[in-house]
This record gives sequence, structure tokens and C-alpha cells, in this order.
Amino acid sequence: MPAGLPALVPGGEHALRGRQACQPAHAWSDKHSAYDLVNGPSGTGVDDLFTPEINSDAPGGGDWTTDNAKTRQYDGYKVRAVLNEIDGKDHSGRRSVGTPAVFGLNFQSVSTAQKLPSSDGASGGYLPGGREPGPLLTASLDLVDRSVGAFESRLAADGLARSTSIILTAKHGQSPTDPTALTRIDDGPIIDAINAGWAGTHPKAAPLVAAASDDDGMLIWTSDRSTAATAFVRRYLLTHPASGTVLPSGRRTLRSSGLSAAYAGASAAAYFGVPRSEPRHPDVVGIAQHGVVSTGGTKKIAEHGGADWQDRNVPILIAPATLLGGGHRVAAPVETTQVAPTILALLGLSPRALESVRLEGTRTLPGLAHVREKG
Repeated sequence: MPAGLPALVPGGEHALRGRQACQPAHAWSDKHSAYDLVNGPSGTGVDDLFTPEINSDAPGGGDWTTDNAKTRQYDGYKVRAVLNEIDGKDHSGRRSVGTPAVFGLNFQSVSTAQKLPSSDGASGGYLPGGREPGPLLTASLDLVDRSVGAFESRLAADGLARSTSIILTAKHGQSPTDPTALTRIDDGPIIDAINAGWAGTHPKAAPLVAAASDDDGMLIWTSDRSTAATAFVRRYLLTHPASGTVLPSGRRTLRSSGLSAAYAGASAAAYFGVPRSEPRHPDVVGIAQHGVVSTGGTKKIAEHGGADWQDRNVPILIAPATLLGGGHRVAAPVETTQVAPTILALLGLSPRALESVRLEGTRTLPGLAHVREKG
């Protein structure tokens, strides 16, 4: 289930050969200023970074995610940025800088159409059964389709179509797709009960849950990182039921706080593949039962951030510049981490220039050997 649908558009060889001193080699547009992280360790990896804040105030009140029409308007700004970059300008269209070698954007209207129960007079999410998008999601997918079509038309008009490859994929999926599987559980009372239970035996201690990020999973950081404290949180989560709302109306009670598993302390660190001493990993990780979304309201019918299979299975589509006469489907399992080395290969560069490739052995996406050979 795609959510966000970021599109990477790496330019061909001539885009590198024709680059002037002031020409950006890389451009990217995303939803938060935090995506400065795409600049990499140097802090200068992207020459033209455009990150309009999606949670800023939108016209009419609320942010750009509260109404799907606003989100589509927001995406339109980034589509315009990419069209400007195809034309050899910066994202604003004000300066001529040359077409980047790698550029693209992240769409958000698909994500809000999956999350919102309704917007603009149309129901959001998928139809019952979870296999067919509802009217709001269909409209957002159509927007992506038209936008990619506009990119292709502009590339062709500028003589770049035969030297540019387009990659469509997603950062994550969202769950549940089937609205009848949804259970919305308010995580606030769960956190309050954990803090109250710990305070009962540690009256002078700070609230045990220092921070939490709970969507369709639970990530909890504790003020006391001892084995006893993190085990207490895990034990509470797994031994207490939680009640939540279901569609169209009603309630459902689930065992173990709506979780299927929980990891604490050393096992939480191991879940992320880091040492116990690493200071940033969550101290407790809760794996949600399928369909569980943490929210105290009724404005969400799907979420991401957990380990659900619908969160972690997304499409990857590549239209290589050299692919003529149709394509083929690759059934082999792949990962989105393989997109980055594939981009380097499409540009005729060595994927081993990426530290992650050298450390983890990440391979390029299969089925593109003929493209790599031509470099």
C-alpha cells in the first residue's frame, strides 16, 4: 500500500557532462525541514533542497494534512518545483542553474487520503475488504498519475526523456487497509496507568514514560532506563487489556494493550540492531496487533510507524531510460534500501561509493543488469 509515493528522477549521462559550476547535481523536495538529513554527513549533499513544512498553517485553518484538498494543493507546490528543475531552473523557477543529475519529490496526498475517514465530501481509505481504494484515495492516486505524466511530458519536451529514469516507490505503507479491521485505542490512559503504577512504588521518581511515539506501534523512552523499569513497562503492556473504537460505531477490547509482542531494555536494543548502551533507541517497543491505531480521536483510519506487514510492503516501479518496448515484473523480494545504489548504477557510478553498501552489502535492484552494463 503506497503512502507518500516519493519519485526519484535521476538524469542521464549528459546531465552530468553538461553541468556548469553553478548547476545543482542533486535536488529534492520533501515535507519537513528535518529532511535536511538527505544532505548526508557532509551537510551539502543536496544543492537545491525544497522542504515546505506540511504541518504549517494552511489557508482556512489547520495544517495541510487536515483536509485532502489542502494536501493536494501542497503537493502541487512540489510538483511545480520538479517541473522547474526539469527546465534547468531552481525549485522556485527564478534562477537558471541546469537540470540536476538526481531530483524528485515526496507526495503526501495519498497518505492523508488513506488516513482521513472523509474529506471534501468523499470517504477516505479503502473500501471494505481493503483491496480497492475509496473515492478520496482514488482522487489522490489520480493526482500522482497526472503529476508523473506531467514530468514525463516535460522531460520529452526538453529532450531528456531518453536519458532519464523514473523510480516510484514509498517510504512506508499504512495499515489497516480494511476499515473493518481497525481498532482505535487511546494510548493516553495506558501511559498514565504506567506512570501511576510506577509512582506507587517509586513516589519520588519522575514520570516513568519520558516520551512516546505511538501510531500503529509503540515506541517508548523511559526516564529510568534500568532493567527493572523497562521490564515494568513491558509487563504492564502485556498484562492489561485495552478498549478501542471500531467502524462505523462501537467498541472492541483487545488483550495486551492491543499489542502482539513487546521488547524492553536489551531486547529493544537488539530489535534495532544496536548496543544496549546506544542512547537513542526506544527503551520499550510494542508491536501492534493488526489494525490497531493509537489515537484518542476519530480522525484516523490508518497509520504507519509500526511493523505491520502492510506498513513494510510497498511497490517499486522503475522506468529506465533505456527500456524500450515494454517492461517485466520482478518477483524476487527486494528492499527500498536498494534504490540508492540502483540510482548510482543508473548514473554510471559505483554503488560502493555508498558507505552503507560497503558495510551492509546492499545490492542494486534485480532485473536491471543491461542498464548497469551501459552505465
